[in-house]
Amino acid sequence: MTPPIVHLSDLVRSPLLDAHGERVGRVEDVIVRPGGEAHPQVTGVVAAVAGRELFVPIWRVSELTPGGSRLEGDSVNLGRFERRPGELLLARDLSSRHLINVVGARLIRANEIELASVDAEWRVVGVDPSGRGVVRRLLPRALARRIGPGPVVDWESIEPFVAHVPTARMRIPYRKLARLRPAQIADLVEAASHEEGEEIIEAVGQDHELEADVFEELDPEHQREFLVARSDEDAARLLATMAADDAADLIADLDQERRMPVLEALPPRQQAKVRALLSYHPETAGGLMSPDFLALSEETTVAGALHAVRASEAAPETLATIYVSDAEGRLVGTVSVVGLVKSDPDEILASVSERDPVTVRPDADLHAIVRKMSDFNLAASPVVDHDHKMLGVVTVDDVLELLMPTGWRRDFGMTAVEE
Repeated sequence: MTPPIVHLSDLVRSPLLDAHGERVGRVEDVIVRPGGEAHPQVTGVVAAVAGRELFVPIWRVSELTPGGSRLEGDSVNLGRFERRPGELLLARDLSSRHLINVVGARLIRANEIELASVDAEWRVVGVDPSGRGVVRRLLPRALARRIGPGPVVDWESIEPFVAHVPTARMRIPYRKLARLRPAQIADLVEAASHEEGEEIIEAVGQDHELEADVFEELDPEHQREFLVARSDEDAARLLATMAADDAADLIADLDQERRMPVLEALPPRQQAKVRALLSYHPETAGGLMSPDFLALSEETTVAGALHAVRASEAAPETLATIYVSDAEGRLVGTVSVVGLVKSDPDEILASVSERDPVTVRPDADLHAIVRKMSDFNLAASPVVDHDHKMLGVVTVDDVLELLMPTGWRRDFGMTAVEE
């Protein structure tokens, strides 16, 4: 049987009664201490008694109802309320604020917070993001109780922002955000305020690789916003874990006086890649390409090529195609991973690859790249120099980002706040 739901708005400013039913004050807030539980337990209430804020432990409350919360026992010797580390006040800290709905990968607003007595313990069970909670708070208490509940999001899928909470000493658990894709986390950051976005970035920062993936998915405005706030060393640490082409784009967006210090703080290998990319105009093939790809000699066997694919650290989208070069290092063919899997392991790449691949020069502009990739149905286009040696690869997602209108995620509701 589902336990009856009590709305937080019905409890706040409701009477606090002694054991005999006499009013001694009123309930000002409800206290919880989030931990590993799906539904955090209520640990007490903040009560206003004779002009003072007092702490009432939940074990002293025999009833928690909109009509009046009743104290247990005859004594009302209660301590002055002082927030302890890790505590959240539901009304003061969470009501009407943004929360993260991890299941929906969306921000919601806590227009109402729902509580219930589960196995004789009061717990937070859900959040109502609909407008009914707002109406309920505005109406007189007698009328507000006639407003039925809206669609409730189970608290198990909720994470609150707590950076604004005094003495909270806690942050969003990484384990919950890690369930989401980097693009979903980036959508949350873009929909949040700067302070909220910083808290999300701090949470995913526990995994440097995930942090880099999220940064790559952010729009340029948010990338600059969060990168500018970091020290040169911290910015370089982040850029070192990102794809070289994305790192180059971010460095190019920094103020002139910061570019060189951040660039020089990168590890030598990443620094060399980024320097090479920065020498090209950002909207040409040279500026868009990734310098990470897999090129093998045409004498390599299929078995050897598959081993190289497994050992490569290049991004999956650039590993879908293996590039084949001759003895002088010139690009002479391509073969897909699927083609390798279907081929005899002892065959050499010269006999299984497609010859004379379609290429672009590093100075090709965006329209020329799109036209060629569209005409030849390419998911990735190799970029070659005047000697036909490979410099990098332009993938379809590289050009899509430039072709999509600014703010397209928000325009299509991807980062909308669920009210």
